Amino acid sequence: MTHFPVVSSILSARYLVPLFQVKYNFSRDTTCRLLKAGVNHTYLVTDGDHKYIFRIYCINWRTKQDIAEEIRLLNLLRAHELPVSYPIADFDNDYMQLLHAPEGLRIGVMFSFAQGEKILQFSEELHYKMGVTVARIHQVTAGFKLDRVEYTPSVMVVDSFERIKGYLPIETEEMQWMQQAQDYLLRLYAGIDHSKVRHGAVHMDMWFDNINIDKEDITIFDFDFCGNGMLCYDLAYYILQVYSTEKENMDVCKTKVAAFLEGYASITRISDEEKALLPALGISMYFFYLGIQCQRYEDYSNIFLNEVYLKRYIKVLVKKYAELNELAV
Repeated sequence: MTHFPVVSSILSARYLVPLFQVKYNFSRDTTCRLLKAGVNHTYLVTDGDHKYIFRIYCINWRTKQDIAEEIRLLNLLRAHELPVSYPIADFDNDYMQLLHAPEGLRIGVMFSFAQGEKILQFSEELHYKMGVTVARIHQVTAGFKLDRVEYTPSVMVVDSFERIKGYLPIETEEMQWMQQAQDYLLRLYAGIDHSKVRHGAVHMDMWFDNINIDKEDITIFDFDFCGNGMLCYDLAYYILQVYSTEKENMDVCKTKVAAFLEGYASITRISDEEKALLPALGISMYFFYLGIQCQRYEDYSNIFLNEVYLKRYIKVLVKKYAELNELAV
């Protein structure tokens, strides 16, 4: 009997354990459980007192070269003693495990476990420390080139908009506003003085779900979206998330954003050009991630993405953020 083609599968946590025991010499008491089947699939691996994260990349998402470059970046950051979850090589000094899934060959990577927990809202002091941490990362990644995606204006707001059009008709009020916002953003991109903006390897997904906090210790993880671009993308996205989590009290929100930027500036300077770009780049990040949700409809976002969701997302998040920052969209 010929097997019907599969778009996406969830590999059995139970049957991954023997792989770990062979490849990493984990004990017979090792356990594994699925944490999240999202853009990639994430498993918690426990061997005695030691915990690890095993990520299985979805098929047709990242190439072997993409993953190798993510690993190279993380090893660089670890060498500089920065608080990131880092890849762990097996006994053959290989970082990637090749897994023959029903849909085709997938790649798995073992990562160190980030101690602590995800916290939605935290203190000014920790936002300051996050600023310091991101700045230290950017000191290393400034000018660093990855053989991965270039976060160009086209990738951010043109390609993404085309994907969104497949799920929300262009004639709707929300998409008409998005069209205006795209025009505004493309004009803004065209006017950037890049001699005053730092470029290098960026994380691009710097929010509370990818940060674990253990008392005063911060660990950043999930560099799956890392690529090449303006370093201030990371600042813009972080600030965007603070506005989202602290929207009930704008005074508190602005104070925490200021603490983050102050912590960052205590390590490395943010140019006036970069500061001016931050609100608009936040809108670009909204475009980009809406595009990702549409791109991954088959194996990730189909449980929530529909016209009602997109209309609310655009009105309540994207448009409101533009209005809050008085952008002339």
